[in-house]
Amino acid sequence: MIWRRTLVELLHLVIGVAGAAVLAYGATWSLPHASETIWMVTYGVMAVVVAMSIPPLRAAAKADRRSTDG
Repeated sequence: MIWRRTLVELLHLVIGVAGAAVLAYGATWSLPHASETIWMVTYGVMAVVVAMSIPPLRAAAKADRRSTDG
């Protein structure tokens, strides 16, 4: 597979965002009166997960390009 490293990093990103959403859903189920606050914090966490995934994703893409060049 040519872009294996990049796909793995994208999978980590998707799992992180989906995991945050699942946890938020469970939290809103148990505390329905605080659902607005829970989701606002979750959106912040999702943004942090995406931001933290950018450097490893760029490094993986660079390594994948390097391995396909030669």
